[in-house]
Amino acid sequence: MTWRTLAVLSLLLCFGSSCCDDSFMSDTVINNVIQDPQTGRIYLGAINNIYQLNYDLQKESSAVTGPRHDNPQCTPPITAQCTDAKDMYNINKLLLVNSANGTLIVCGSLFRGICSLVSLNSVDKPVYYSDTKGEKTYVASTEESVTVVGVISYFIDAHTNANLSVFLVGKGYGSSDSSKLISTRLLQEHGEMDVFENMVEASTVQASPFVQRYLHDFRHAFKDNGYIYFLFSRTPGTSDSRKITFIARLCENDHHYYSYTELQLNCSVSTEQRENTYNKVQAAYLAKPGEILVLFAVFSADEDGGRSALCMYPLSSINTRLEEVIESCYIGEVLEDEKPKTVYSPYISKTEGYKCGAEFLPSPLASKPEYALAVKPIFTRNDMLTAVAVAVENEHTVAFLGTSGADVLKQNLQSQMHQLLSILNKLTNWHFKVPVQACEQRHDCHSCVSQRDPYCGWCVLEGRCTRKKDCRKAEGENVWLWSPKQTCVTIQSFVPPNISCKKTERTQVLKHNTFINTHTVIWSAVISNPNLLRIDSRLIFTDCNRSMVLYNCSVRREDCSLCKNADQKYNCVWCDTTKSCIYRDLCNQELKQCPPPKITDIVPRYGPMKGQISVTIKGSNLGIKQEDIKRITIAGVPCTHQPERYSVSTRYSMTALLEEWGITAYTLPFKNVGITCLRVCLCVFSGGRKIIVMGSGFDQVQRATMRVLPSSEEFSHKSSNVEVRVMFVMIIFGPFCGKVCGRFSKAMTAKEAQAFVGDVSCAVTILEDDKLFLVAPSSPPKSTSRRHRRDTSSEAMELTVRNGSLQVLIPLILTGFTLCSTRKSQQAEREYEKIKNQLANLEESVRDRCKKEFTDLMIEMEDHTSDLNEARIPFLDYKNYTNRVFFLPSKDGANDVMITGKLDIPESRRAIVDQALNQFSNLLNSKTFLINFIRTLEGRQEFNARNKVYFASLLMVALHGKLEYYTDIMRTLLLELMEEYVHSKNPKLMLRRSETVVERMLCNWMSICLYQFLKDSAGEPLYKLFKAIKHQVEKGPVDAKMKKAKYTLNDTGLLGDDVEYTVLTLQVLVHGEGPDVTPVKVLNCDSISQVKEKIIEQVYRNLPYSQRPTVDSVALEWRPGSTGQILSDLDLTSQKEGRWKRINTLAHYNVRNGATLVLSRVLHTQQSFDQNQDNHEERNALLEDDKVFHLVRPADELDEVKSKRGSMKDKATTKAITEIYLTRLLSMKGTLQQFVDDFFRSVLCSGTVVPPAVKYFFDFLDEQAQKHDNVDDETIHIWKTNSLPLRFWVNILKNPHFIFDVHVTEVVDASLSVIAQTFMDACTKTEHKLTRESPSNKLLYAKEISTYKKMVDDYYKGIRQMVPVSDQDMNTHLAEVSRSHTDKLNTQVALHQLYQYASKYYDGIISSLENDPAAQSKQLTLRLQQIAAALENKVTDL
Repeated sequence: MTWRTLAVLSLLLCFGSSCCDDSFMSDTVINNVIQDPQTGRIYLGAINNIYQLNYDLQKESSAVTGPRHDNPQCTPPITAQCTDAKDMYNINKLLLVNSANGTLIVCGSLFRGICSLVSLNSVDKPVYYSDTKGEKTYVASTEESVTVVGVISYFIDAHTNANLSVFLVGKGYGSSDSSKLISTRLLQEHGEMDVFENMVEASTVQASPFVQRYLHDFRHAFKDNGYIYFLFSRTPGTSDSRKITFIARLCENDHHYYSYTELQLNCSVSTEQRENTYNKVQAAYLAKPGEILVLFAVFSADEDGGRSALCMYPLSSINTRLEEVIESCYIGEVLEDEKPKTVYSPYISKTEGYKCGAEFLPSPLASKPEYALAVKPIFTRNDMLTAVAVAVENEHTVAFLGTSGADVLKQNLQSQMHQLLSILNKLTNWHFKVPVQACEQRHDCHSCVSQRDPYCGWCVLEGRCTRKKDCRKAEGENVWLWSPKQTCVTIQSFVPPNISCKKTERTQVLKHNTFINTHTVIWSAVISNPNLLRIDSRLIFTDCNRSMVLYNCSVRREDCSLCKNADQKYNCVWCDTTKSCIYRDLCNQELKQCPPPKITDIVPRYGPMKGQISVTIKGSNLGIKQEDIKRITIAGVPCTHQPERYSVSTRYSMTALLEEWGITAYTLPFKNVGITCLRVCLCVFSGGRKIIVMGSGFDQVQRATMRVLPSSEEFSHKSSNVEVRVMFVMIIFGPFCGKVCGRFSKAMTAKEAQAFVGDVSCAVTILEDDKLFLVAPSSPPKSTSRRHRRDTSSEAMELTVRNGSLQVLIPLILTGFTLCSTRKSQQAEREYEKIKNQLANLEESVRDRCKKEFTDLMIEMEDHTSDLNEARIPFLDYKNYTNRVFFLPSKDGANDVMITGKLDIPESRRAIVDQALNQFSNLLNSKTFLINFIRTLEGRQEFNARNKVYFASLLMVALHGKLEYYTDIMRTLLLELMEEYVHSKNPKLMLRRSETVVERMLCNWMSICLYQFLKDSAGEPLYKLFKAIKHQVEKGPVDAKMKKAKYTLNDTGLLGDDVEYTVLTLQVLVHGEGPDVTPVKVLNCDSISQVKEKIIEQVYRNLPYSQRPTVDSVALEWRPGSTGQILSDLDLTSQKEGRWKRINTLAHYNVRNGATLVLSRVLHTQQSFDQNQDNHEERNALLEDDKVFHLVRPADELDEVKSKRGSMKDKATTKAITEIYLTRLLSMKGTLQQFVDDFFRSVLCSGTVVPPAVKYFFDFLDEQAQKHDNVDDETIHIWKTNSLPLRFWVNILKNPHFIFDVHVTEVVDASLSVIAQTFMDACTKTEHKLTRESPSNKLLYAKEISTYKKMVDDYYKGIRQMVPVSDQDMNTHLAEVSRSHTDKLNTQVALHQLYQYASKYYDGIISSLENDPAAQSKQLTLRLQQIAAALENKVTDL
């Protein structure tokens, strides 16, 4: 067992010197060692024990496996009948880590080689063990000399298609063992098969000719790239007992071992084909020293146990040679005796020929000796090599070899330099870590580099022998020296000689070549905070960020109170002798009590006679905290403290409450504010007047306000005081005539302005700061001014502009009506040019926006698309998929009994009902009954379209176990429907709507047949399209109340307002789930519920939607400071605008970028919270949903009245402005174009991925069309479109939640509907003529429709040219679907619901059956009566 101990050592080579004192001693001999690659734990299989160690070889757990009462000749369990049983040691034969289910496979020599499963976390916790399952579960060997190897794999059950966890075992033969050379062992219970049971009885590797004479000695097993390999030695099976090494390969998915082939491996000084110096493999290791995997193996010479060698075999060479010999056999290359040229069958004695292409070979194949893969040794030794491990260091391959003499050798395979690492004692129960390098033992450059050890080199800058990764600047030239060819150097000088940690300076290091006496700058760099010291001839790098605190007590501690306010850990005291704040140990006499307060200033120095102002006292020693000042009075009157404005020792603020006051330290004069002048500018600025107040005493005013009252003749009950800050511009509307100073647009809008030229009203079209554009009057106006009437020299006229009570008069002169027309024409031309420029800019803006937002989306969607594989896409399982497709649209929705699966049946009647439903199921399997059943229901007027849809869905579930029969019924009913439409109706209308049961049956049939196609092909592009739409919609504002978005494809769902917003990144902490925060991007205009949705989406992104918490089940808390604030959509702080209340947003709460929010679960939803409000009026205010808005407030009744009074011109202008936002549709469309195209291509691809159901049904339609003369190509196209794209794909496209576990919001649904409509338009033959009046949704994809139409035509043509799907092939496919999924569906519930229809129309069904001779012959009436009697005690003739 020595080689196994050394193999252990090779696994645990440590790469430093400090770690290598670790060791572990077992109580018994160690047989096997394995390491968990995920946790680093080490597991030891020893005689009678299993040990679990951590990486430092500290024992974590152990389990005792023996001795036990046993006898190899007895069959477990051992009972008293086994008279020769005795206590026997349990030798560990195999250890395997199965990370997939967290178990360790342990196989021992006791009980015929039975295995057990224990937990990887604690080996003393058994997971599975049984000794009662018989010979089928015996895995290992009872003999100590027989070796066992294994490898974890998988097994696909051909009957159930289940993916099972297994491990393959290779073992030699013992006298009491089974004759299985290779076996596949089950790691889970499956059907009637037990754990560890042999899955395969393959004659190729388990035939009886395998007897002791071959002496198989397995040494290694591994898998790579779909193959499993076993490395072993064996005898030729003849009189020659010399062992030969072979590697056997088989395909991992070849569960019958048909591909098992053996290749001879030769390791010899001479590569002559028959030369094989080192013939027996002892150990092996698979490593990747470069780009390819290499198998390193140590061999020994049989005739001389004192010689051994290391050989390496690239795995690619092994595969190539295997493929050469197999191909030679399969193409029929034979010798003169007609035997294969390259292979033979070593395990059979018969000489008859065989063919390599035969499905079942009597024995596995092996390469002939002359086709062995021969290589020369890369290392030889005159004693026994027993273990090997390989590592790569600095592009050098290093082998670590264990010997039978307990030595560990390190061999550099490039330089052929080797080194003895350690000499161990020969005890086989010790477990060591052996250091692979001891660089620190070399103290000079020459001794360091002369080792030629890839792990060690001379670090010039640090003057020590280190590993390359431990040397700073090691990648620089001549900084880390490894090879003796690199001349050793010493550091001669530094410039500058030393440097501060905080200084930035160019530094040079000068080296001296000791051989040729030259100096060279080997390092020159600008160092910032270099952490560099010089000691002798080395550079010592230090850490400037050490934990060191330097504190100066005197800084900003100018008085005693400030000094005592310092943190006590710094030991600062106010020293009486120095009158300063110093360190306690430096003070001779500490002042215990601070001096009295000293006042140096009072602000303000002046104040009003009435008081009521803030006063700040400045000074020193004014207390350490504001509570230290007990009371302040001014002129005997107490003042109110203002604690928020208190500053330690130096400032104290309060509000003075007195009429006349003073203080000892200062005498304060009192003044009242006086106003000496009030100036009003008679120019209209910003629609108001600028009022300048002049006077004295304004420096006493801390908050100035002014009230402006209208004059008495202007006063009315609508007037109110206006309060403004002094010296600020205030808008005052009142009667005013004066000089026009411009800035009209700040005072009014074009809609608000009323303009009059003389006595004629003119509509204002454009109003700017310095321009006013009017519609010219249709007739010459007359002046309203008496002065202008008298002025006959010209057509003097005045322009009056009004807005409410504001009126501005502008004198102007009209030279005649012709001039007005000319100006109007010139204005039109200017407007035309202006609009042309605007349109050009708009087009460029849309183009840029499309490019930018598409680029942004592709970058931001990268995380979504890069890892979107089937495991990450939240596909629904088959049961939930069918439930949603069939029953979610029903009237009860998610509460439908077919989805809940709950029937209200008393327990006492359940057995009777189950039996009767089984009889009803048998009755439905009668084609005569089912056809009569369906015809009777469809003949009733009250059996409406909804009932037909629901009935067909129930029928699909009830007959799911016999889909071939369901398909036959569907074909029969379709042929009847086709005859009806072809002869008496318009054939093009067939399958257009679900007007019959069979049309819905077809839809359900397509749904189940295309489920796997959705998962394998079309599901991924559909999911990416859905995520892209959702992502793009949520990038901009979404009105939570109106369900409209800035970014959408649907014009009716377009947010027709410019909502200002900014993007915020919140740091979200989930309460109760650790300290990690999740960054979440939101908008500051998002409602709180929208923020919650985005947070839940990001935090629980790895969970499907159904497993995430709902918005109502979580609370969101913002913690801007020491206290938190619960955020909600509506609360008492919500803003009101008239009768409307605005939903709260992040901007409402003033949540800023980078804010931390806490998401926590709540016990009660918001609804229950509202129901428990104490204040009834408050609850009603919060629940007024009809008067709540989010971003855009709907028009009030008053607004609607105003709009009715507006002119037609106003309304046209409003409409045009709204339609400007339609360009956002183009931006959204351009951004999503690639995702839409990808989905269309995945659905309309006629390659090999077309589901067989589609080909089968389309051929059925083509076949039936040929039988009728009035069915043309267009009609066939319509039939195919109605049966697949419109009946299935449009439904899935509009409802992604039917196939994925996701939530589709209304705004996302609006965009999906546009794409679905585009898909429908592409499938029609009708040419769409588009005009200005066409809907925006039609215009949006007008350019792409022709391309999509061609894709549909090519799809239909491609399917027609495919190889037909026969009835037998289709039935086989349907049977597989039935077998895989029927047991998951609520079949009994479906039968119960179907019977409700039979009960409702019982009399009609009975009558129909009685009139059908076929039904009478089968006694179907009687059978239905018996079922009715059992299910509902219906009175019958029985």
